[in-house]
Amino acid sequence: MTPHNPAPRTSGAGRASGLPAPALRAFDTAPAPALRASDADRDRVAAVLSEALATGRLTSVEHADRLEATYNSVTVDELVPITRDLPDVDAPASPGVAAGRQEVTAVFSKVVRGGRWVAGRHTALSATFGALIVDLSDAVLPGREITLELTSFCGKLIVRVPENAHVIDEVSGLFAKRHISGGLGGEGGPVIKVVGRATFGKIIVARERTDWNLPDKP
Repeated sequence: MTPHNPAPRTSGAGRASGLPAPALRAFDTAPAPALRASDADRDRVAAVLSEALATGRLTSVEHADRLEATYNSVTVDELVPITRDLPDVDAPASPGVAAGRQEVTAVFSKVVRGGRWVAGRHTALSATFGALIVDLSDAVLPGREITLELTSFCGKLIVRVPENAHVIDEVSGLFAKRHISGGLGGEGGPVIKVVGRATFGKIIVARERTDWNLPDKP
């Protein structure tokens, strides 16, 4: 007599047992997660925008708008349309307008910087026998964390930060006045680290608007 070989058991619609059907369906249908953008990804896009600004392909307003969108992007897919109509650049992101070190000084003079402007990751502000007033509330910040290096020698240095900023105070003083509105800001606000020194001068970092000769917002 020929021995009887039973057919393998199946699960679901005729599927051979051994690998659960739900596991197979999960592999087949699960969408791939969006790839999150890194700081290097954003800096590469910023380099393309800087080159486009320098060659006249973008106006200063268009550059600021796209740069702000760049550093607000969370995923790589969000970065793609920002430079879709621009030629690529071979050079990596260089220290410059978008992401490098920036300096603003006032020597025997009064300088006011405000409105829509592009700050650097590391911005050095210096007042020597003068007054420097900087408003960051409408500035384009290259990422969520920036550093302000403040130096006041026989001068006045005033910085207004966004109301939702988290300010880390590491400023020292010698025969000087310093007032730093540190601490936590609102949810999702930028992290601003302030370092430096005031000598026979004044350094003020605050969130509120005071009489600093800053133009009122419309």
